Amino acid sequence: MADHRNPGIAFDEAVFSNVHINLPAVQRRAADLASRRAVKKQWQAAWQLRAITCIDLTTLAGDDTSANVSRLCFKAAHPVSHSVLNMLKMGHQDLSVGAVCVYPNQVQTAKDALKKAGSSGSSIPIASVATGFPCGQTPLASRLEEIKTAVKDGATEIDIVINRTYALTGNWKGVYDEVRQMRDVCGSTHMKTILATGELGSLRNVYKASMVCMMAGADFIKTSTGKEGVNATFMVALVMIRAIRDYHVLTGVKVGFKPAGGIRTAKEACVWLSMMKEELGDDYTHPSLFRFGASALLGDLERQLYYYATGQYPAQNELPMG
Repeated sequence: MADHRNPGIAFDEAVFSNVHINLPAVQRRAADLASRRAVKKQWQAAWQLRAITCIDLTTLAGDDTSANVSRLCFKAAHPVSHSVLNMLKMGHQDLSVGAVCVYPNQVQTAKDALKKAGSSGSSIPIASVATGFPCGQTPLASRLEEIKTAVKDGATEIDIVINRTYALTGNWKGVYDEVRQMRDVCGSTHMKTILATGELGSLRNVYKASMVCMMAGADFIKTSTGKEGVNATFMVALVMIRAIRDYHVLTGVKVGFKPAGGIRTAKEACVWLSMMKEELGDDYTHPSLFRFGASALLGDLERQLYYYATGQYPAQNELPMG
């Protein structure tokens, strides 16, 4: 990840207290995005390759083992088969995903596996969820200790979850103070802040939570844990993106954005990238400022690239594990 760091600013409720969301406008814009046709031919393949570099390839299952985490890491280092890359005349490119994302107790396993995966693997960031993921309903001291453990084991990015109880009861100073402490414990490690937007109750709360977390020093704001009933949607994303824009106007600092949960197809990935380019500019189509939280997306991206290169879809056994 490029050194995009957000130092944060002092808490100021006046920045977000009087926000108003134009719901019909947000709905129209979201509907327009959802109905878009994907770009075609070589442009589509180029966007799909870019999407791969923005994936946080994720395994957050209760039955994670060193075997499946290691397998995920090797896939992260070699996300598209060499034969397909050669057909695309991309064999010379050192292509890898944006990061791997695991539970704190699997960080050391991921670190070891990425070293074994070669030069492309050693440069891949390791993101670890922390702070009582996914619900965040554990004592603050335990959540902070979890961050310390993940950083000590080699995590280079930490995905924290906010206190939704505070958010839903309007205790925004409480949200700020906790996120600020988490930011301090992260130190030089990049911090992504998960809002769990499906549990925030309103788009106004989504905007407020976005702004509060950025004020507290979040380097990225992320839509979801992937465990809520409603995850990444265009409506929520638009509100968060406008908050990112407002924060940049206020401070001059660019904060990254990560949609997570439910993004599974190459077509969807291209729409998300086009939205980022239109709303925030080309910088937000690169992994330093944009990530997908996904476990299944890579498989469809590789499948579509195979189709572009050969004119036919692959059999299941013709592609490595996605």
